[in-house]
Amino acid sequence: MNPPATPAGNEARAGALAACGAYLLWGLVPLYWTRLHGIPALELIAHRFVWSLVVLLALTARQGDLGTVWAACRTGRSLGPHLLSALLLTGNWLIYVWGVNAGHVIETSLGYFLVPLVNVAAGRFVLHEHLRRTQWVAIASAAVGVGLMIAQAGRPPWIALALAATWGGYGLMRKRSPLAALPALTVETLLLLPLAAGALVWYQLAGQGALGRVDGPTHALLLSAGVITTIPLLLFGYGARRIRLTTLGLLQYLAPSLQLALGVWVYREPFTRERALSFAFIWAALALYTADNLLATRRARA
Repeated sequence: MNPPATPAGNEARAGALAACGAYLLWGLVPLYWTRLHGIPALELIAHRFVWSLVVLLALTARQGDLGTVWAACRTGRSLGPHLLSALLLTGNWLIYVWGVNAGHVIETSLGYFLVPLVNVAAGRFVLHEHLRRTQWVAIASAAVGVGLMIAQAGRPPWIALALAATWGGYGLMRKRSPLAALPALTVETLLLLPLAAGALVWYQLAGQGALGRVDGPTHALLLSAGVITTIPLLLFGYGARRIRLTTLGLLQYLAPSLQLALGVWVYREPFTRERALSFAFIWAALALYTADNLLATRRARA
């Protein structure tokens, strides 16, 4: 007979389920964005900011953190870093939505496979952290994979590289922010609200805006952008506080793996033997990175 679960065990289980839910939703989100492929990516991101802010302000008010948000918006020292975070996040969203709707789902998945390795490189060259030998080998293996892609396509996989760089930069800025995840995201969204609202007004005045010009289901999808954005972020935040960082790092590969599967089997993008070889070098890099993290964690416990 199994022993009864402890409160800590229940918390960890709930956290793991929440984190899985977040990464599964992020992995399936191309199915949402491709339904809106007739709307320009810039307009979609503007809608995402506006409707996300509605949800974020409601959640922030419920948690009693509105005072923290207003204080951060009035403090000049915090505005600069949060504005940079917001711009990096906007760039990431814009490139991702454009890439998905332009038929590059596989390349967008590559970008998020590269994120952990970009984080390792940022730790070394920005934060001056010491890298273990295995981490250097992992970065070299990923570089070989990207180099093979350049040789095959005759161009860098700029969508993947831009996604990895902007998301890695965003993670670095968030790491330095004193605010918790929800207030920080609310501040970032508030800072870019004038630009997002202005873009939507411009699209409407130019007669190109989606509102009032698309069918009912498309309107419903467009107005759901806030929920689509915030639900996985909240699940991620809940899970991140309740499970080990190593477990969270392993689960993060769910999202790009699902995106890759969608690109190959749903959207029928070409996945040639040469492209598979490039991915193999990157997957080998991720396997080395993960194994090294697990080993380092066990040594630290010992």
